[in-house]
Amino acid sequence: MLFFRPSPFRIWLRKASLNGLVLAVALVLIAPRLAHAEARLLIEADTGKVLEAENATVPWHPASLTKIMTAYVTLKAVKEGKITLDTLVTVSPLAASQPPSKMGLRSGTQLTVDNALKMMLVKSANDMAVVLAEGVGGSIDGFSAMMNDTAQKLGMTQTSYVNPNGLPDDRQITSARDLGILARAFIRDLPEYEYYVHIPAIRFGRRVTHNFNKLIGRYPGADGFKTGFICASGYNLVASATRNGKRLIAIVLGASSGTMRSVRAAQMLEHGFASESSLGWLRPSLGKVADLAPVDTPPPDLHDEVCGGKHHKRPSDEDDTIAGNDTSPGSGDSNPMAFTSAPQPKIANMAALIAAPAESTEPVVVYTGPTRTGAALAAAVAADEAKQAPPKRRAKKSRVAVAKPNAAGDVKGDAKDKDAKATGKEAKPGAKAERKAASVKHAKPKPDASAKKLVAEKHTASAADTATKPVKRKSAGRPKAATEASKPARKGSTSDSKPAS
Repeated sequence: MLFFRPSPFRIWLRKASLNGLVLAVALVLIAPRLAHAEARLLIEADTGKVLEAENATVPWHPASLTKIMTAYVTLKAVKEGKITLDTLVTVSPLAASQPPSKMGLRSGTQLTVDNALKMMLVKSANDMAVVLAEGVGGSIDGFSAMMNDTAQKLGMTQTSYVNPNGLPDDRQITSARDLGILARAFIRDLPEYEYYVHIPAIRFGRRVTHNFNKLIGRYPGADGFKTGFICASGYNLVASATRNGKRLIAIVLGASSGTMRSVRAAQMLEHGFASESSLGWLRPSLGKVADLAPVDTPPPDLHDEVCGGKHHKRPSDEDDTIAGNDTSPGSGDSNPMAFTSAPQPKIANMAALIAAPAESTEPVVVYTGPTRTGAALAAAVAADEAKQAPPKRRAKKSRVAVAKPNAAGDVKGDAKDKDAKATGKEAKPGAKAERKAASVKHAKPKPDASAKKLVAEKHTASAADTATKPVKRKSAGRPKAATEASKPARKGSTSDSKPAS
């Protein structure tokens, strides 16, 4: 019996086909989960140690989490002395044209870098991000180049920026891993400016805006960072909290609502603090955040899932609802890309915590113009309030009825009356109105009781006079005209008689 040995090329081709089949099957199994899964990451701020990770290196659209890098680049420029917090930046026409969320300042308005940062990080103002980008980098393209250069220096190998605010662009990509690296760099490199990432609320004129990060003022120890939302990415959050000297960073990408991203982050933080204080040393090491291996796959597009027709209101970064199918814990144990599936605190408990009122704090005042203090600051705030004063109410104009002419060509009187009220001019009455006025003019007035008594007395006196006068008989030979002339005047000609009808 003869045996034929396959050629090396056939062996290579067979292996390649088998590997391709395995890869295709893996993508089929993983891709549907990535389209509906969240990306999550929990790390220690000081060491970068990974405590939990799920889809942490899957590319994702950052949305307004981009503004963390915008703030980082701006504050690095402040720290290096290139600009100051008091430097004035100007709202350009391009900045003013950015879609919401934004402050809505007019083109040409000037404000300090300090106030622009506060507005951008609390209100998530897209116009302020462009104002800072143009003020620091000269243009959006110039600032984006600075952002990308900074990302590469920090080791954010999966990140690419094309704008400073995170508005939708297919080229704007990051990952939970890279966001963890950025958050650690912010804490490590800019400790004197951390204040900006956990301001509870700002007051601009009459308007008060609370931080979209619902952990601030609710979750014990919460001290950062930023939220983000676009339809393609879902609801994103980078959050940090500190307890007993231990600071943790939680990242959630792709949540189905604003509240759910906060609930997920609170769950992770709570479990992280609990583990560190008990049997955390028993958990197998997951390495450092920078050592997580990137996944080469396109970012998921959650547009239909997050912004589909099932929503009754337009989704936004301010959303505070929990989707109906988000009442179960994460599915890390069944996800092939999850590193851990640690048990999480109950969602109901965390949802109640997030839904509770935030701690009462005085909003930080922001304003336009140069830096001011004392009476000058009060004047600037008053000027901003005056610009936001509600407009004076105008008298409502009544709707002018459409006048339909009748057969004679006259317009109905009621329509003309409405037109006269609307224009303030006296309208000429139509045929119907004239007939009504004539009938009123010739109608018999209804006398009151005293008038009736007076008329009755006059009728009685008239009857008595008639009875005493002799009755005149007609003469047969007298002409008709003379007979009529001899008659007394009609009672209708006297002032006491009733008017003729």
